[in-house]
Formats: sequence, structure tokens, C-alpha cells
Amino acid sequence: MELHNPPLTLASPPAERATIRCTNPATGEFLGEVPVMGRDEVVARLERARAAQVAWRETSFARRRKVLRRILDHILEHSDELCRMIARDAGKTLENATIELWPVCEALRWNLAHAERALRPQSVSSGLLVHKRARVEYHPLGVIGVICPWNFPLQNVLAPAIPALMAGNAALIKVSEWTAWSAARIQRIFSEALQAEGHSVDLVQLLTGYGPTGAALVASGVDKLVFTGSMANGKRVLAASAETLTPVILELGGKDPMIVCDDADLEQAVHNALVGTLTSAGQLCMAAERIYVFDAVYDRFVALAAGIVGGLRQGAPLGPERVDVGAMTMPGQVDIVERLVDDAVARGARAVVGGKRGAGGQFFQPTVLVDVDHSMAIMREETFGPVLAIMRARDEQDAIRLANDSAYGLSSSVFTRDRARGERIARQIVAGSTVINDFAMHYMAQGLPFGGVRGSGFGRLNGPEGLRGMCNIKAVVADRLPLHAALKMYPVDPAAYDTARGLFKVLYSAGLGGRVRGLVDVGRALVKRLRRPG
Repeated sequence: MELHNPPLTLASPPAERATIRCTNPATGEFLGEVPVMGRDEVVARLERARAAQVAWRETSFARRRKVLRRILDHILEHSDELCRMIARDAGKTLENATIELWPVCEALRWNLAHAERALRPQSVSSGLLVHKRARVEYHPLGVIGVICPWNFPLQNVLAPAIPALMAGNAALIKVSEWTAWSAARIQRIFSEALQAEGHSVDLVQLLTGYGPTGAALVASGVDKLVFTGSMANGKRVLAASAETLTPVILELGGKDPMIVCDDADLEQAVHNALVGTLTSAGQLCMAAERIYVFDAVYDRFVALAAGIVGGLRQGAPLGPERVDVGAMTMPGQVDIVERLVDDAVARGARAVVGGKRGAGGQFFQPTVLVDVDHSMAIMREETFGPVLAIMRARDEQDAIRLANDSAYGLSSSVFTRDRARGERIARQIVAGSTVINDFAMHYMAQGLPFGGVRGSGFGRLNGPEGLRGMCNIKAVVADRLPLHAALKMYPVDPAAYDTARGLFKVLYSAGLGGRVRGLVDVGRALVKRLRRPG
């Protein structure tokens, strides 16, 4: 699952620092310090990446696959270590940490099996130019810049790096200051794979620092930028990238709707809603942040959800006892969730379970919030926390109207036993994806493009579209037949205009009459040419 898109600040840190102090958000444990890289360091690393990419872009797909295979083998061999790293750095449970590994492994598997086919030159029709061949070629862009958020420290790095490498590019990846501790360990995954296959480790470099480091990357002159973060910061990145005309893929926030029809399997729907709101303590872009349940099954849905959520355990993921829900990664995110829940309750909503900060660490209780409506900020702003916000819908059309009443358009889901109904509702939801009777599984079908519309951004990752988005998509026309007669346009022939006008009618008229009139125009032009003196 693509699990990202929290707020990511591009502002300067409170005070200039040479290092970032990293702590475990669940326990406050000091993890270590990492360097803050300035503009000069970013530029120097870009130069090294460019130099390394010159050789890499000429490598065969077979050699690129060997690097990806080593990356996959490394993840499998060190999966327990990597999950514990994620738990310490991001505060999530080990079970939730595996949700980072799964889509990464699937992305590697898909690219190993399908990337070469997607990036081969594609023959297309040459139209009227029967003496020519036409094709589309996919050439590496150069160096891809990536700015990551903090909620999925491993997956958010590898998801764009995999297609960037497979397409023949280098990558500079700025990680969040909130999960910078894991950067060195993730760097090792790439460096060991590249070095083992005889390639420069400068092809993939992770950058650490605060907002100015990310701003330096945006302004550095990379050939394309992939930004994952909030809508507000996406606008800032887009404005800054315009200064250098750097193309951008924006993977921004979501406020995803889940529609539960009156004929849905309620147990299936409730458990998917829990996955969609409690995974990584709700800190995922595709979180089911707006749950619309038909009147006829609303009370039963709420009772089922509340019964499960009320018995969940929350605490430090690597502590002595097993927990169901971990911590919030960024301290300020707890404040945001608290503000949104308090505002909803003040406006008439009820927290039937939870609704408060958790004890110790950066926790917010798993919460079931009912009687919400669109006048409340929690149904319009990204929550990014463990809250099921459940609203009544009268019927199908009411649910569709509510689902589309949003500034966002990332993902969505529909639950119904009626296949035709599910397809009908899915077609009418404005979003980059809709999953029927499941949550977020479109991301596990790695042949599908991933991305959003409206305030959720533009551009796509994953699948052929994601790979080709890392390329210069180049049109090429070459000879099919060795016809080398010159196209003589100058000096202008007096009959050229009339001939062209007639030919357009012959070629493009819908009916026979139009074609005949075109032939007459061409004939008159030829007569004019023959009568021309000299």
C-alpha cells in the first residue's frame, strides 16, 4: 500500500543546527544524531550522481535487474532488523512495519518481471507517412530528486527509487527530519547492491536535514522531482520548481471516502475500515478518513466498530507487551488530531470510543467518532490519526455526493454485495483509484498507476506509467523505404495552397461528396500549374 503524505515542512528549523537529534516517538529513547546537509553538500552530491548516471544509463536491463534483485534479497534477509528499525524510528508496531516491506517487495518483483517490456521502444502508426516508421523511445532523464515524508521511512524511499533506477536514472532522496535516524541503514541497502554489481554507490544518495535541505534539492537542477507531502507544501514545491522549470510529480494528501452500502458484508466493511484508519496510527495518505454508512446499517456498523476498537491495546511497539496501535511519529500531529476531534465534539459529534491523547509518548487513542457532518473540520482537513469518522448516508446518490464533496481526490473504497452497484458507484467517485470490497489493494497491483486528482496532486507512480514518468518520452521517425526526394516548398508554387486545400478534403471529408469536391480542387490546381508560363 502506498502509505504516505503527511505534512512536510519546507520552513527553516527553529534554530540552525549541525545535526538532527533522533528519538523514538513511542518512548522518547535517544537513537542518535545525523548530519544536517547544507546547499553546498546537496550540489556536490548532485554532481556525483550525475557522473555516476552517465555509465548507469548505458547499462542493460539485465544488469539493472541484478541490482534490484540484490535489493530484494537484502530486504528479505534483514526483514526483522528493518521492521525493528521502522518501529523505533516511526513508532509503529512490528505488524504495521511489515506493511512497508510488502509493497516494496511487490514493487521489486513487478519491476524485475515487467519493467523491460514497459520501457522498450514502442512502434506506433506513422499515419499517412507510409514510407516512414514511427516509434516512442524511453530515455533516462538523469537525476531524480525525491522529498519524502516521515510516516513510512523505508517504503517512501524505495517506492520512487526503484523505478528511477530501473529507468536508468540516479536518485537524490531527502528524508524527513522526523525519521532521519533510519537513513544510514536504508542507504546501506542501495550501496551494498550497487557495489556488489560493480556500479557507483553515488547512484542513490540519501540526504538528511531540515526544510532548507529539501529547498536546496528543489533548486539544485535535478531533472525531475517527486514530492510526497501535504497540499500546502506541494504548492510551495511547485512554485519553487517553476524557477528552474523542473517537472514535478506531486503525491499529496488525501481525505479518502469509504462508502458502506446497506447490502454490504458488515464484518468485511468494518475490518477494512479499521485497517484504513488504524494502520500506522492512521498516518497514511490513503486512510479511510470519511466513512459514509447507509442509514439501514449505520447502527450495526458503529456497534461492531466500537466493540473492536474499545478492546485494542496501545503503547510502545517494542515493549514487553504486544500492542495493536503504536505512536504518532511527529509530535505536532498529535495536536492536529486532538484539535480536529475536539472541534467535532464541540459541534455535536460523539466519541463513543477514545477521543483523547494516550498516556506517555506521542499517542492518540484509537477513536470511533459518530454523528459527524461536513460542517466539521475533521471531515474536510486531513486527520492523519487513528480516528474512524462515521457519517450517515441516506442512499447511493447521497453517499456519492458526500464522497465527492472534498478538495482531495486520492483513493476511495465501496462495500456492497451487488457487483453492478459497486461498479456504478466507483465510476462516479472523483479519485485516482477506487477499490470495491477491499481497502487500498490497488497499490498491491503494481501494474496499476498510483496518484490522485484535485488537491491530491498529479503525476503517477507505479506500473508502466510510473516507469515512463521517470523518462524522456521521445518520438522518433525513421525511413521505412529509401525515398529521398526533397520536399520542395520554396520558392512557393502558385498552386500549392489550392492543392493542399483540395488534399485535405480528399483525406478528411466524412462523405463521398466532400472527397469528390477535394479531387476537383486538386485537379484545378494541377491545371493552374500546367498553364503557368515557363
